[in-house]
Amino acid sequence: MNVSSNLTEYRASPAEQKRVADLFTLLPATGVRALDIGARDCYLAKILVERFERVVALDLERPQVEHPAIDPVAGSVTCLPFEDNQFDAVLCAEVLEHIPEHLLATACSEISRVARGQVVIGVPYRQDLRSGRTTCQHCGKSNPPWGHVSSFDEAHLRSLFGALIWEKSSFVGTTVESTNWLSAALLDYAGNPFGTWRQDEACVHCGSAIGSPAARTPVQRIATRLAFVLNSLQARFVEPRGNWIHVLFSKPSAMAGSIA
Repeated sequence: MNVSSNLTEYRASPAEQKRVADLFTLLPATGVRALDIGARDCYLAKILVERFERVVALDLERPQVEHPAIDPVAGSVTCLPFEDNQFDAVLCAEVLEHIPEHLLATACSEISRVARGQVVIGVPYRQDLRSGRTTCQHCGKSNPPWGHVSSFDEAHLRSLFGALIWEKSSFVGTTVESTNWLSAALLDYAGNPFGTWRQDEACVHCGSAIGSPAARTPVQRIATRLAFVLNSLQARFVEPRGNWIHVLFSKPSAMAGSIA
């Protein structure tokens, strides 16, 4: 799989273009210094430099970018290598859903700590992590879709960013994707043949590439069919919801001033 070409294709998709446009409606129009957490290909960082004098692009591995106003940095959102109140704006999108629940409070505290002004968070909204699972061909364990290990709604986000002020939020796209314990169990038994196999993310259990779906036995094919029937019946009663939630937080001026 060519990760670079897949990412380029993803960035050009109408859904991604709409998601990015919505994120930037929440960000300040101008500023001195911004932080892009989970920069990957620096696609968002290159848009941020149109608004900010300098942009720090952070990812687990140092991003490969050549731009005079972008500073690539290797680091983790759970331990940001910056002083308090360093950034006029912090953008963290497509990141927190990959952070295990026991580390989320630490990650969100770090984001709040380094921000001086606004924080924009983008995460999938009320994602059913049982839907679209894969089965790692190395260790045989079930994996959540796209390596997402945490799910979010408004209450969860408010609790994680309790030190900040919730200014406003928006939703992008719609989905009715969900499942139930029986369908999920049947698909696990069948090897999850129709999960997110094109994902770049490794197995959350062993760290290996998840591989490709294995051939199914006749009984596994029956289990797959039954799971799809159950899910289609359930879908009739599921209300559409936003696919992504974007939230603009701000840091209380008293808090920023007391630490600066």
